[in-house]
Amino acid sequence: MNAEAVVTERAPGDASSAVTDLYRGHALGLMRLALVMVGDRPTAEDVVQEAFTGLYRRWSRLDDRDKALTYVRSAVLNGCRNALRRRRRPFRVQHEPPVWSAEAAALVGEERREVLAALHALPARQREALVLRYYCELSEAEIAAAMGVSRGTVKSTTSRALDALGRILGEGQ
Repeated sequence: MNAEAVVTERAPGDASSAVTDLYRGHALGLMRLALVMVGDRPTAEDVVQEAFTGLYRRWSRLDDRDKALTYVRSAVLNGCRNALRRRRRPFRVQHEPPVWSAEAAALVGEERREVLAALHALPARQREALVLRYYCELSEAEIAAAMGVSRGTVKSTTSRALDALGRILGEGQ
């Protein structure tokens, strides 16, 4: 049974259980999405919590509860956009994943920083399309729903973003 089905299995007005189930199934992935988008864990946590809080508050007014995950994903993206607009300092990766050796840490860390810096040099829509496609592994239809655009826009935006990312990363070599 998929997570969307779990949400609709509950009593229609049971926002607490439905949102809790959705949170348990998707909060980690949404947290990772927000972390890649904003670059620091505290902000990413705040964005995800606000998105789920908003879903809970609006649960009774949702037209299609089967699309609750899409709603939360869109809310996370909007929260990331707002956080980046409010930010006074430039994007900087503050969270580093564990690695196996000092050499690996140096190589992986530098590569990762370069890619994330290049990603954040892209326009917001292109960055979002790439993160949703290659980091979150969403389909074109899911990306279109999350970003509020058509599938054709997702395709063209992703293509332009990959070209631009290649140019940015190629400039440093």
